[in-house]
Amino acid sequence: MLGNSEDHTALSRALSQLAEVEEKIDQLHQDQAYADFYLFSELLGDYVRLITAVKGVFDHRMKTWSKWQDTQLLLQKKREAEAKLQFANKPDKLQQAQDEIKELEGKVQQGEKDFELISKTIRKEVSRFEKERVKDFKVVIIKYLESLVQTQQQLIKYWEAFLPEAKAIA
Repeated sequence: MLGNSEDHTALSRALSQLAEVEEKIDQLHQDQAYADFYLFSELLGDYVRLITAVKGVFDHRMKTWSKWQDTQLLLQKKREAEAKLQFANKPDKLQQAQDEIKELEGKVQQGEKDFELISKTIRKEVSRFEKERVKDFKVVIIKYLESLVQTQQQLIKYWEAFLPEAKAIA
C-alpha cells in the first residue's frame, strides 16, 4: 500500500517488492514452524507411547513381586502350621499340610522365576531403548538442522532477488 502512494517509481516498486518479500518470509517461517512441530511431536509421541507401555510393564512386575511375596508369606504360615501339627501329633492333617507346602514351594519358585524374568527383560529393553533413543534423536536433530539450513537458504534467495530493486532506488 505504501509502495503505491509514492511518486518516485523506483521507491514505489522497491517498497512493493519489499512487502512481497516480507510475505514470502512470513510464509516460510510458518512452514518452518509447522515442520519443526511435526518433526518433534512425532518423536515425542513415540516416547510417550513407549513410556506408557513401560509403566504397564512395571505395574505387571510389581504385581508379580507382590504375588510372589504373598505366596512366600503363605508358605511360611503353612510351615508354622505343619510344625504345630507335628507337635500336636496329628498325622491325618500333617500329610495334607505337607502337600500344601510342596505346592506352595513350587508357586514360590515359579513366582521368583517370573519376577526375575520380567526384571531381566526390562533391563534388556531399557538398554535397547537407550541405544535406539540416541539414534532416533540424532536423526531428528539432523533433519531439523537440514530443514533450518534450507529455510535460511531460501531466505537468502528472497533477499538476493530483492537486492536489485533496493539498489535501483536513486
